Amino acid sequence: MSTANLQQRLNDLIGHIRQGKIIEAMNEFYDKDAVMQENANPPTKGLAANIEREKQFLSGVKEWKGFTVTATGVGDNVTFYESAMDFVTTGDQPMHLEQVAVAKWEKGKIVHERFYYDTGKQ
Repeated sequence: MSTANLQQRLNDLIGHIRQGKIIEAMNEFYDKDAVMQENANPPTKGLAANIEREKQFLSGVKEWKGFTVTATGVGDNVTFYESAMDFVTTGDQPMHLEQVAVAKWEKGKIVHERFYYDTGKQ
């Protein structure tokens, strides 16, 4: 996949997330065997398991306040984006999370993605 095409796929993924279409984005942009990992935690393997994990996270979100992307990058079948998310939990706690997501792609789909963030700021 060319760098330009990969940049477009990344832009489309970010667009889905901004619209709150996170589960739809996972079905569109992630391989069925995708592995996702947060910091040094054990990875979650397979799209179905990752969708379930994401649904659990989303069930704790009462209201999205914002999703801002501050940087992106594209290389040889790898992308990254740096973002800040603001939301309110179902317990009415405001949350601000800054993270970097690094994804490895094959045939237009993410096969591995890792999120890096400071757990002390949550």
